[in-house]
Amino acid sequence: MRRLLASAVLAVVFATAGLRADTHRFVPTQFYNTYSFAHPPALRVKPGDRVITTTLDASGADKDGTQKAQGPNPQTGPFYVEGAEPGDLLVVRIEKIETNRATAYSGSLLAPYSVDPASIATRQDKDPKRVTWQIDKAAGIARLEDPDVRPAFTLPLKPMLGCVGVAPARKEAITTPTPGAFGGNMDYAGLTAGVTVMLPVNEPGALLFIGDGHARQGEGEVVGTGLETSMDVEFTVELIKKKPAAWPRMETATHLMVLGSARPLIEALQHATSEMLRWLVADHGFSERGASVFMGQALEYDIANVVDPNFTVVAKVPKVLLPRR
Repeated sequence: MRRLLASAVLAVVFATAGLRADTHRFVPTQFYNTYSFAHPPALRVKPGDRVITTTLDASGADKDGTQKAQGPNPQTGPFYVEGAEPGDLLVVRIEKIETNRATAYSGSLLAPYSVDPASIATRQDKDPKRVTWQIDKAAGIARLEDPDVRPAFTLPLKPMLGCVGVAPARKEAITTPTPGAFGGNMDYAGLTAGVTVMLPVNEPGALLFIGDGHARQGEGEVVGTGLETSMDVEFTVELIKKKPAAWPRMETATHLMVLGSARPLIEALQHATSEMLRWLVADHGFSERGASVFMGQALEYDIANVVDPNFTVVAKVPKVLLPRR
């Protein structure tokens, strides 16, 4: 058995014990615009397996710019994880996210929920057109040169996935622009290569979907998009058996994170904060009061998106501040 997460190692029951991990090179041909138990598995994998695959951009174009599916946010998958049952926690380690074409597109006006209502009426620029970015992967930059955008500028690449989700609870089918307790379109700029995403399992096999790659994105996704493009993606999956969670969790080398999604924004914050408290009590030796006091002085927040059908807030705890056990 191999170590999964420092935060959960004592609670982990690996389904990989005694099994050989495989690497799957999966070329998707069917894409979905809902997260749902009803979609047939595209690939069956075991805990410990690695998947090497690709995603389309948010409008459905592939690495050659060819339209392969309808938008918004067509998903690769679903991946059926053997042994995953409701009440388990699916652990997805994102090993690689890389752009695979030379262009991306983005919105060019601030989204309505990100600005004062009065400022929308006084806009000089009213055409909500897309702008096209040139990606220089070797240099690690994206360049925007458009006659309506002054000045021309470049930004460093920071590839991420807008969507990582599983089949929702209660047999729901939820559209791919939407984030929720199942994950989905959380649009968090921190969901980059190297992070571990933990999602509650609602259906047998979990049914994991990925998509909506961004060459980079600002916090809040305030123009309604990141730099939308297609991606090469690699990930591995694990299971923590009988480990319920109410909201998606993430772990990096530096932080524990919970992503809560809802409208209004305060409700998303409440979901993320409540789940962080439960996590600290369950896995890090805190009493409820102890976790509350600790969070009061150590908690950080990111606003992931304010443009999707649900907004997403990230509650974060720096791991360096956790008491030693």
